[in-house]
Amino acid sequence: MHLSHLHLVNYKNYPDLELDFVPGINGIVGPNGAGKTNILDAVYYLSMCKSYLNVNDRHNLRFDQAFFAISGHWELDQKPCEVQIAYKSGVKKQVKWNKKAYDKLTAHIGKLPVVFISPYDGDLIAEGSDLRRKWMDGILAQLDKTYLEEIQRYARLLEQRHAVLRNMHEHRLFDPDAIEVWDAQLIPSGNYIHAQRKAFLTEFIPVFKRFYQEIGQNAEDVDIAYRSQLSDASFADLLQASAKKDALTQYTNVGIHKDDLLFSIKGHPVKKFGSQGQQKSFIIALRLAQFDWLKQHKGQKPVLLLDDIFDKLDNERVARLIALVSADYFGQVLITDTDPVRMQALFAQLPGQTQLFQISDQQATAL
Repeated sequence: MHLSHLHLVNYKNYPDLELDFVPGINGIVGPNGAGKTNILDAVYYLSMCKSYLNVNDRHNLRFDQAFFAISGHWELDQKPCEVQIAYKSGVKKQVKWNKKAYDKLTAHIGKLPVVFISPYDGDLIAEGSDLRRKWMDGILAQLDKTYLEEIQRYARLLEQRHAVLRNMHEHRLFDPDAIEVWDAQLIPSGNYIHAQRKAFLTEFIPVFKRFYQEIGQNAEDVDIAYRSQLSDASFADLLQASAKKDALTQYTNVGIHKDDLLFSIKGHPVKKFGSQGQQKSFIIALRLAQFDWLKQHKGQKPVLLLDDIFDKLDNERVARLIALVSADYFGQVLITDTDPVRMQALFAQLPGQTQLFQISDQQATAL
C-alpha cells in the first residue's frame, strides 16, 4: 500500500499543491514554517478523516478561505483507489472513496493505516492519561470496528450518567434505580474495552521493547505498565462501592476512562528520569511498535510519517532509525527535515526508490 499522488487546496498554508510520491522513501525539506508538517498532516487526514494536529477543521483552513479539499491517489492491494475530502464552513464534512461518499466516517477508519511520528508526541509522556488512552484507542480503532463503536458508546453513556448525577444533586435526591439503568449499559461496554486494551498491550509491549533496543542503547531497560481499576475488581463492584462518592462529586469515579499507561526506564518514570534523547527514542519505539502491530493484524504496511526526527536524537540513533525504516520490512515513508544537505547525503546512501522535495513559497520542487 502506498500514496502515489497528493493534491491540497486551501489546506493550512497551501492554496494549491500537488505532489507525486514513490513507494519507497520520500523526503520533504524546507525551513521552519514552510509547511512541511502540513503535508504529512494531510496524508494522516486521508487515513483518519481528521487532522493529527487540529481536531477543529476551521483551524485547517487557509487564511480567509471558506473551504479546503484534500485528495489522494493510493495503490491498495495492487489496485488504484482515490480518497477525496472536502470541508466548508458551516457544512458537514464529506469523505469519498472512489467518488462515493461515506454515510459514516467510521467506515473509512482503518482502510489506509498510517503511523505519524511527530515532535508533539512528547506530550504522550509529559501530559495526562487522556492522551495515552486516546493513543491506544486510535490504534485499536483502525482494526476493530466494534472497539471504535464501544468507545463512542461508552463516552455517550458516561455523559448521560453524569447528567443524571448532576440532576439528582440539584434536587437533593439520590435514586439508585435511575443510576442502575445506565450502569447496566456501561458495564458490558467498559468490560469489552478493558479486555481489548489488556490483550493489545500484552502483545504490544514486547515489540515496543525490541524496537527501543534497536534504536536506543542495550543497557536501557524500558517498560509499559497498564494501570486500570478493572484489573483489581469487577466493574459492577467498583460502581457499587463508588456510588456515594459519585453522588457527591456528580462524576463517575471508576471505569476505563480512568485507565493509564505508566512509561518507565530502568524502573523509573520516563517523564522524570529520561533524557531528551531517551524520551524521543521511547516515543519513536512506541510508534514503530504501532506500525508493527498494524502491519501484522491488517496484513499491509502502514505509511510511516516521520516529522522532524533529527531533533534531540544523536547521530547514532538517527543512523539506527534510518537503517530500520529503509529496510524491506517497512513500506512507504515520508520524512521532513530543515537541512537539505543532510537529507541529500542521507538519501544518497539509501537503497530502493527515493524522492526528495524542497518546499518554498508554498510550492514543491524535486531535488
